[in-house]
Parts: sequence; structure tokens; C-alpha cells
Amino acid sequence: MRRVFGITGWKNSGKTTLAEKLVAELARRGWTVSTVKHAHHDFDIDKPGTDSFRHRQAGAMEVAIVSSRRWALMHELRNEDEPKLDEILARLAPSDIVLVEGYKREAHKKIEARRLDAKDQTPLAAGDPNIVAIAADFKVEGETLPVFDLDDTKSIADFVERATRLISPGK
Repeated sequence: MRRVFGITGWKNSGKTTLAEKLVAELARRGWTVSTVKHAHHDFDIDKPGTDSFRHRQAGAMEVAIVSSRRWALMHELRNEDEPKLDEILARLAPSDIVLVEGYKREAHKKIEARRLDAKDQTPLAAGDPNIVAIAADFKVEGETLPVFDLDDTKSIADFVERATRLISPGK
């Protein structure tokens, strides 16, 4: 069984910073952590002119770049639908936990990041039963879910460990 926990929220809500801090904290605790980041726009991790970019531009469906320090696989969606989260998770190597940034509408447990500087202030938790906690940079009133300070990474990591059963709920 793969342990998956999400970080969701509106643009500029602090999702990426929270994900980065949680990865570091969970890795510091000895867990192997993988991540999946959903991008809403056309993005490229390759640079024009590189060999791998040229391979993709020539029509390759997948391009693997391999070195003695890392490897990456790029897959072009040439007239294919965007893959579902489960399809992406199935391609990942085993890890203790996968943190998923974005994917608001998927049915995995999530924490909602909220910042005063966010593009939209509409709470997501009321409409998503998979949001199990909130992390905010302001005082949240009238919420029934656990609420954390957005910068309290250790407490959020403790919650994630319990919520995903990385450790037993009593610890």
C-alpha cells in the first residue's frame, strides 16, 4: 500500500514551501519521500538546444537522461490525455510516503495551505472531505479540522506521520 498525502490550496497559498519543508523534515526523520507536483500550464524541464530537448522535438515519446548522479524520464503527451494521479504513482519507485502538491480534486488525504497573500481566499475544506487539516499564516476561526501554523513544520510532519500511519496514532 502506498502512503500518499497531499498539500493543496490556491495559488500563492504556500503549498510549495510547505511541501519543501515537509520533505526535509520527513527525510530528516529517516523516511524515504517522493513527491508529485501538478502543473496547470505547459511546462518544460528541459532547455532548448540540449540533446534531450532535440530528441523530444524530433518526436520521441519518452526521453531518459541518465548520469552517474541522477536520471530523469520525460514523457510527451502527444495527443494523449493527462495521466491520472494513480497512473503517476504507479510509475514511482517504492518510498515510505509520497507527498502530492496540487491535485485538488483527487481523493487522497490532504492538508489545505492558506495564506493571506493567496490569489483566492475561498476555503477548500468545506467542499472536500479529503482535506483533513489546515495550515495557515493567520488565525483560522470556526474550523472543526486541526489547524496548524503554516510554519510549524514539525507539528505538521507529526500529523502526516499519524494520518498516513507511518507511525501509530498513539505516538
